Amino acid sequence: MQGKTWKYADNINTDEIIPARYLNTSDPVELAKHCMEDLDITFAGKVKAGNILVAGSNFGCGSSREHAPISIKAVGVSCVIAKTFARIFFRNAIDIGLPIVECPEASEKIQMGDEIIVDVNKGVIKNLTRNETYQARPFPPFMQELIQAGGLMNYVRKQLGQAA
Repeated sequence: MQGKTWKYADNINTDEIIPARYLNTSDPVELAKHCMEDLDITFAGKVKAGNILVAGSNFGCGSSREHAPISIKAVGVSCVIAKTFARIFFRNAIDIGLPIVECPEASEKIQMGDEIIVDVNKGVIKNLTRNETYQARPFPPFMQELIQAGGLMNYVRKQLGQAA
């Protein structure tokens, strides 16, 4: 995946990703309209399909709502790179098929608006703007299959031979 980056700091919590006042719906289109609203009011209106979100440590901390990764995926973000992810966000992202990458070096060096390419399967992040490459630890094959299937439910349907 390739795209321009949106850069944020440490400890971005699920209330900043999708404010609690919008949790009365699970409609991805509606959630996308309010993604990152309390942190960056311009985000949902300016993010382009394929853009990549980059953050610091503990991304997705706070309450255990799957609405947060759903809103990020639905707004068009193709991948989230962070120094570290909160455990529940990490699991929810994998469950819905949102590609995420933990890479401290990339988190520190990538700047807002950089053009990057991410190979999630190999854990390679190329910063085209800065002519740098960062190496993350790739997911094990099983987790790669979950993400490629579009999440846990699609993966199970595929395994059962059902249409997604």
